[in-house]
Amino acid sequence: MTDVTHGVLHTLFHSDQGGHEQVVLCQDRASGLKAVIAIHSTALGPALGGTRFYPYATEEEAVADALNLARGMSYKNAMAGLDHGGGKAVIIGDPDLIKSEELLLAYGRFVASLGGRYVTACDVGTYVADMDVVARECRWTTGRSPENGGAGDSSVLTAFGVYQGMRASAQHLWGDPSLRGRKVGIAGVGKVGHHLVEHLRAEGAEVLITDVREEAVGRILAAHPEGVTAVADTATLIRAEGLDIYAPCALGGALNDDTVPALTAKVVCGAANNQLAHPGVEKDIADRGILYAPDYVVNAGGVIQVADELHGFDFDRCKAKAAKIYDTTLAIFARAKTDGIPPAAAADRIAEQRMHEAASARRTR
Repeated sequence: MTDVTHGVLHTLFHSDQGGHEQVVLCQDRASGLKAVIAIHSTALGPALGGTRFYPYATEEEAVADALNLARGMSYKNAMAGLDHGGGKAVIIGDPDLIKSEELLLAYGRFVASLGGRYVTACDVGTYVADMDVVARECRWTTGRSPENGGAGDSSVLTAFGVYQGMRASAQHLWGDPSLRGRKVGIAGVGKVGHHLVEHLRAEGAEVLITDVREEAVGRILAAHPEGVTAVADTATLIRAEGLDIYAPCALGGALNDDTVPALTAKVVCGAANNQLAHPGVEKDIADRGILYAPDYVVNAGGVIQVADELHGFDFDRCKAKAAKIYDTTLAIFARAKTDGIPPAAAADRIAEQRMHEAASARRTR
């Protein structure tokens, strides 16, 4: 236990992935709740980020994921132009086994105890119906159902934003934003991935898909009997001949020391968070001549939607904001070229500048 505590504290206080303002460990024995709420930054406003419900192997792994995800949300919200800092929560456990109304209500009370410093929403393992329950104990909850004053499923605009990132990547690399005739491989066709397939097929792209859940693959194939092909697994997908774009849309760490050397795609642009397994992977990608569209930039459509819900949701207004991901992605590619750095580093510089300017302005008030 001592080693676990030392590892968590070292990450929080000493590593490059630390620097968080606040980390809250939550436990409610009656409901079985064990959760971590991480607030990375409130420089731009209240921290905003989803709640992930996942069966982590260890508590240390859960804390590390919360820290990384919260930090990523600071950068995502900054690049999306939102007046929100970054936060994230994880609930430890298998949602299929332990999720209950009592557990979600207990979690809502913990979020409420932060007094608005953290605004929660959906993520892997949590859904609109869950946020409706959480909201009964916590007014700082977004991603709720329309029946309960919310905007509903945010994956619609998440997929739309990724699609805009793909179009920007095509424009930068091939001089044309059209994806017609391009071969796109999607790993993970769940909440976001299946909407992304719709955009790609509507434009005439050829799509390869894979997912660990057979029912998810079957749903896509039934809806698209032409133009979509299923492959056995991600290892097969990334090695597909003639692949133009690879879209990781499942869990993080998809770009690592094993997968990057095997990629056949010229572009990586997907919805998954924290795609880079460790610092330095972005350089490996660039050295192979592969264009990487930073994940937290292109997958920001969902957070744009849930942020808008806090002020009275308007879908057309949100979609217009999400469409700007195209311009933001092009600006990042231009900055990367000017500075001679990978796009991920360029995006970080732009986001850090906005957060730094906001923090400086606050200190001078």
